Amino acid sequence: PDLVVMAKSLAAGMPLAAVTGRAEIVDAPHLGGLGSTFGGNPVACAAALKAIEIMERDNLNQRAEQIGEITMAHFRRWKEKYPIIGDVRGLGAMTAIEFVQGRNDRTPNTEAPLKVVAEAYQRGLLLIRAGLYSNGVRTLVPLVITDEQLEEGLGVLEEAIGVVAG
Repeated sequence: PDLVVMAKSLAAGMPLAAVTGRAEIVDAPHLGGLGSTFGGNPVACAAALKAIEIMERDNLNQRAEQIGEITMAHFRRWKEKYPIIGDVRGLGAMTAIEFVQGRNDRTPNTEAPLKVVAEAYQRGLLLIRAGLYSNGVRTLVPLVITDEQLEEGLGVLEEAIGVVAG
């Protein structure tokens, strides 16, 4: 691509965004032609440098893929097991379960995720409802999570879904 815009996780939660691109594009404006009222935050820049260092050192991109594979394998099994799960999807460590009324009624089920979130909370797992119709539950676990911790969290999530699904 000509330009790539990034933010959010770039500085591990500190406010920072970046635009990168081909030299002939980013060097085209005259000196001083680009600016920002919030530019030049040295603390956020230091956080970003350290976050990038840790990502490279610990190979967190690969870890995100592993987390996604483990999580999606569970989600796909649950989709077959629980009729209220209409779809599962994800990219790396960010995954989601979409709830519907049932196998034959694909209408978004907005109550199920509220109940799943509440059931999971009672068991010590924090989740958020998400989705265009608020009929989903999204997971985004830390990339430093161990496989054992991930399996424990997924076990709690399945218990919560099982209670809600009846």
